[in-house]
Amino acid sequence: MRIRIDLAYDGTDFHGWASQPGLRTVQGELQDALATAFRLAPDERLWVTCAGRTDAGVHARGQVVHVDVADDAIAASAGRSHLPPLDALVRRLNGMLPLDVQIHRATEAAPGFDARFSALWRRYAYRIADTPAVYDPLRRHHVLYWPRPLDLSLMNVAAADLIGLHDFGGFCKAREGATTIRTIRTLVWERDESGVAVARVVADAFCHGMVRALVGCLVAVGEGRKDIGWAKEVLGHTVRTSAVHAASPRGLTLEEVGYPPDDQMEARAVQTRAKREAADD
Repeated sequence: MRIRIDLAYDGTDFHGWASQPGLRTVQGELQDALATAFRLAPDERLWVTCAGRTDAGVHARGQVVHVDVADDAIAASAGRSHLPPLDALVRRLNGMLPLDVQIHRATEAAPGFDARFSALWRRYAYRIADTPAVYDPLRRHHVLYWPRPLDLSLMNVAAADLIGLHDFGGFCKAREGATTIRTIRTLVWERDESGVAVARVVADAFCHGMVRALVGCLVAVGEGRKDIGWAKEVLGHTVRTSAVHAASPRGLTLEEVGYPPDDQMEARAVQTRAKREAADD
């Protein structure tokens, strides 16, 4: 059975999503918990695939992963619980995971579902407190404090040049053989009820470091260090420019991942995988 797992985590004390030897990662914690839940031998491991690999310090409210598990192992993992096996699995995993990771639900995935390739879009939010009056120390791990006020109207005009299908090489850390062509659906700045500046960014996918670089670029416009056309200028670069300083991971959260209806999951995964392979060629 392929299981879909929806989870959230505070990325403050993690070295990102992806497993790395000797480092604490979200994937590593989750895979260790799954190995215990399914009573795997020491040399066995279940591999989980996520919708979006978050960097060190980045948070998630709506991360999605999938993992393939034998049907009888799922039933056995429930033990004496009277809950349905996957509900029992959620309870057991949350009992083993650290407090900065929480499983929301585990469900049998739709046919052909792939947490990464079936996704239609990912939505991130970046939060900045740009005046002392709106900075809340209790949110210091999730909201970036910025010492100068930002003009969101200027940032939104600059952001409009980035919406659509583009090569975002100027905003991405290069990875050999990986494409930097992406489609941004939404990039808008608003203030929440507390006065914190919040960027809402929706795209089909993001390349490495892209959201933080977009934020860093627009903050430079919003505080008057760069003119309103600078974002478009950076977009013209095919490789990352040192003039763009990536914003801190602290303010960034993966909020939600969007998927098609269940009967379209497999077709979407095939389509996305083909596009990526063609682009990388």
